[in-house]
Amino acid sequence: MTVRVMLISPSAAAAHEARFGDDGPLDAAALRRTRAAGQLPAAGRVLTAPSPRCRETAAVLGADAAEDEPALRDLDVGRWRGRGLMDLGASEPEAVAAWLTDPDAAPHGGEPVRSAVARVGAWLDGLEDGRVLAVAAPAVIRAAVVHGLALPAQSFWRLDVQPLSLTELTGRGGRWNLRCGVPLTQGQEGTPGDRGHPTSPAGTQSS
Repeated sequence: MTVRVMLISPSAAAAHEARFGDDGPLDAAALRRTRAAGQLPAAGRVLTAPSPRCRETAAVLGADAAEDEPALRDLDVGRWRGRGLMDLGASEPEAVAAWLTDPDAAPHGGEPVRSAVARVGAWLDGLEDGRVLAVAAPAVIRAAVVHGLALPAQSFWRLDVQPLSLTELTGRGGRWNLRCGVPLTQGQEGTPGDRGHPTSPAGTQSS
């Protein structure tokens, strides 16, 4: 038997509205996009990150009984929470540059990328056989992919996770196969505004 992990990213704010650590409830536009998305795949266990955005995305997609999973919490951006990437790039360019190039850096006083990868990786490797569905922020999905494929931590920021997309990791015992970028969306979902999520490159819903 193997583990099939299906990771779904929540809907996101438009690019000009996005902020680091923005894990609040979905706004009206994000709700519309989520309601227009395709159906969730079947799973034996359904989880959600413990944030309003992920919980509400799960509920709108039909998984209102999803269990909170603390290990899937978003990357902690410390004192940068609520600030925009352009603002930070102008006021703290050296700190932002260090964060985007050094996975052990945490100029914001929060969680380094390497620590997030280790946290999510421990959760991934501890799963029992079966199908697991989880709604989690893009930064968490990036961390799962980095760990699952044994990528260098520096590759974290080079992975782009689109809103309302499905990323699958299948395997067990530290050996995982990846299927990524599968859209849940239909019709007009995935407009340029939605694709402008600031978690590319900076995990800023974090993801």
